[in-house]
Amino acid sequence: MTEALLGFGAIFLLAFLRVPLAFAMGIVGVVGMGLTRSWPAAFYSTSQVVYETGFAYTLSVIPLFILMGNFVARAGLAHELFRAAFVFIGHLRGGLAHATIAACAGFGAICGSSIATAATMSKVAYPSMQKLGYSESLSTGVMAAGGTLGIMIPPSTIMVIYGIVTETNIGKLFAAGVLPGLLTALAMMVAVVIVTSRDPEHAPPGEKSTWSERLAAVRGIWGVLLLVVVVLGGIYGGVFTATEGAGIGASGAFLFALARRALTWKSLFEILVESARTTAMLFTLLIAATVFANFVNFTSMPGDLKEWITHLGLSPPMIVAAMMVIYVLLGTVMEELSMVLLTIPLFFPIVVSLGFDPVWFGVLIVMVIQIGLISPPVGMNLFVLNTLLPGVRLGTIFKGVWPFVVVQVLMLIVLVAFPILSLWLPSFMQ
Repeated sequence: MTEALLGFGAIFLLAFLRVPLAFAMGIVGVVGMGLTRSWPAAFYSTSQVVYETGFAYTLSVIPLFILMGNFVARAGLAHELFRAAFVFIGHLRGGLAHATIAACAGFGAICGSSIATAATMSKVAYPSMQKLGYSESLSTGVMAAGGTLGIMIPPSTIMVIYGIVTETNIGKLFAAGVLPGLLTALAMMVAVVIVTSRDPEHAPPGEKSTWSERLAAVRGIWGVLLLVVVVLGGIYGGVFTATEGAGIGASGAFLFALARRALTWKSLFEILVESARTTAMLFTLLIAATVFANFVNFTSMPGDLKEWITHLGLSPPMIVAAMMVIYVLLGTVMEELSMVLLTIPLFFPIVVSLGFDPVWFGVLIVMVIQIGLISPPVGMNLFVLNTLLPGVRLGTIFKGVWPFVVVQVLMLIVLVAFPILSLWLPSFMQ
């Protein structure tokens, strides 16, 4: 127990000294293993982790889904998703904000990245909202919060990583994220209604579109619908695995971008480099977290923590609720993926021992990450928008995102209280 606590303390100390968290976890894991067991064992264990992670077939799903999202973004489908949503609901008060949330949900179904979704929407939706006179706080708040839907609505790279680390069925995780993702999008729209009813001049309605314009817009998103149906339908139906589905999705997105003449040799090179860079970042985090988890598992901390929680006399739901509070608090000061990879070795065995479904817990983890991505002071989506929209003050973005932080916290409470919302769709899978 003492060795593990010292390890966690060393990680936070290194992070405070501005050492990247991936390197901090890796260094502490190797040194901790070397001091508690032996240095040859530490180096051998680390080399095994690097080798097995690099050559793991199941992990190939990560770069493939990232590649699919980059091809889709380059093909301009985000613009068409936004346009399709706008022609149906843009004439309502706050209609552009609603359309942005709907477009984020649709783009999330083919992207799998929260940051990429928020960044894309800043280029697609923000100019239109500014043209209509939307307030900067509402515009940026909607884009930051809507971007988080990219990791709940499948395919999701976070779900893939969680599934691999905990050996949970990725297809069932994808199915579990559908209803919570759609309900979260609906709850965000309700928040927009409440905000705009208090300050209607900050979100004026747009012009009403004709049915011919609506039909034309729907025809423009056939590529998105086809990709979603083929990839997710094939995974849910058992036609192919998540890895095979990712390969088919990436190939389909490439052909679609090629058919739309959105690719040049230069843009193809940029897409491949960006996909490789994102993949390398995720794999570095995953390897470092695994090395540190191996060290923690060799100490008595997991067993001691489980025993301590058992002696507290709390009910299992209260224990999970306490974990969620810890995650929400950590998410305000730590990078979200690193936070989850750091804590999963501690919390996941406890959740399983209490008899809870790991698929349900995975959905809770994703919702916690969503909250962290838009929680000041270190929410990644907030800083992405601040970088891409230099004319908007960070304080304005913080102000605009708070209603959506409240919405997502309420959704987390609902998902904890009603596991059926996450487990209903996976129950139909083999």
